[in-house]
Amino acid sequence: MSDDTHTPRRHPLRDSQMDREAARHTPDTAQTRAPAYRLAFSDEEFMLRDELRPVRLQLELLKPELMMAEYGIDSTIVLFGGARIPEPAKKDTAKTKALADLSKYYEVAREFARLMTLKSKQNGHRENVIVTGGGPGVMEAGNRGAADAGGVSIGLNIVLPHEQAPNEYVTPDLCFNFHYFAIRKMHFLMRANALAAFPGGFGTMDELFETLTLIQTGRMKRVPILLFGEAFWRKIINFEALAEAGTISEEDLDLFRFVETAEEAVEAIETWEGAGKRRSEIPGR
Repeated sequence: MSDDTHTPRRHPLRDSQMDREAARHTPDTAQTRAPAYRLAFSDEEFMLRDELRPVRLQLELLKPELMMAEYGIDSTIVLFGGARIPEPAKKDTAKTKALADLSKYYEVAREFARLMTLKSKQNGHRENVIVTGGGPGVMEAGNRGAADAGGVSIGLNIVLPHEQAPNEYVTPDLCFNFHYFAIRKMHFLMRANALAAFPGGFGTMDELFETLTLIQTGRMKRVPILLFGEAFWRKIINFEALAEAGTISEEDLDLFRFVETAEEAVEAIETWEGAGKRRSEIPGR
């Protein structure tokens, strides 16, 4: 392999691809067969050692960061929601009547993503690109809505014990797979301009409350947080009771807003007061 086949480099030294290729043609001896002789960065067994966890964490943070930057994505709209919520045409496959009734939010999520992507296309898919967990249900609806608008969308998948694959609507070049939940969660918020939370389970609650906590404590600038389906959210979480108990402040109730339709959500994002600002103190402390 010659130097001419490589992208121009900022230094004159041999690059890692050249040496990895050369190492494949090393004479077969007892020494070259030994694990110690393998190049460290291409030695899978070495890379999976417990002691290398800090390196794997760094790589998992860096790979999507570099690839999204190279794609030109500056900001995102995060869309969370239940993986078990079917599209309306398939609501008879839902495991419960409640899930079947929630299928309407599949279409709401799809339309919301479509409308946001139409706006994103106007700036060359750089701003407010839809990002989901890349799975089925509401996540699929988000990626599907972006595809409906002829745009791109991001999928941040994670390896689960059961066999799975990303939904078919994620833009292939923006479909990532994670081992570490913590790093995946960082990528959800590092470029976030807004968060849309649809009815969901533990995963949706986890992401929602982590984002609320980061904004509440001033660790993250304020972004619009939209809860689709007020009846659902009020049934499972008594936000006012938290404020009455003093475990959160009354001002914290203004960190999110209930919406029902895609159009209402788009308007809320465009008119949100305080977006981009960071708290300097925690109310009620």
